Amino acid sequence: MLRLAGVVISVGLADSLNPSTVGPALYLATGQKRVARVLLFTVGVFTVNLAAGIVLTVGPGRLLVGLIPHPQRTVKHVIELVAGFVVLAVAATLWRARHRMARRELPMRSGAGGSALIAGASLAAVELPTAVPYFAVIAAIAASSADVPETIGLVALYCLAFVLPLLAIIVTLLVAGERADPFLEKGADWLQRQWPAVLAALLLVVGGALVLAGGAGLLKN
Repeated sequence: MLRLAGVVISVGLADSLNPSTVGPALYLATGQKRVARVLLFTVGVFTVNLAAGIVLTVGPGRLLVGLIPHPQRTVKHVIELVAGFVVLAVAATLWRARHRMARRELPMRSGAGGSALIAGASLAAVELPTAVPYFAVIAAIAASSADVPETIGLVALYCLAFVLPLLAIIVTLLVAGERADPFLEKGADWLQRQWPAVLAALLLVVGGALVLAGGAGLLKN
């Protein structure tokens, strides 16, 4: 269980650099009522990811794994290995298209918006079907021997790691106040230019870690 928790935290931290969430948070951090807006945005992202993860791991995910006639430990390692190769393929595709995709505006970069809570929840829901690292973690948790409380705890651990940069932005705003504005604006501009390369790099790390973890687990069996 400790090994799985380590994988969950590692993937969550790598995936937390996702420009699709950090970009809008940086935008919200330069507007009015920014602490409250970034906090509500973070709550929205966290809640949707947590709810979806619990539903998938406690419900359909656990049921599907139970139908596979193989030892659960082997299933988990196979899922890790396959998910790792899928993530690496996505990373390679994103890297090849990085210049073209860098010209696309990040979510909320243009200033559109409404409630930050609804924005965070909506963005998380829209991103969910393409969140490869997230589903890799969900599959590994569903294939593990964790009981329901442990499963919920692991999903919450991933979600907490995922929103850690957003929490760091909130802390920065509380501590530095307006002095943080130049740094946040520069960060937002840099992320707009470099987000495809950043996302490709984090997917490379996540995919490599999953391949290593799954391969090493299969060799031990």
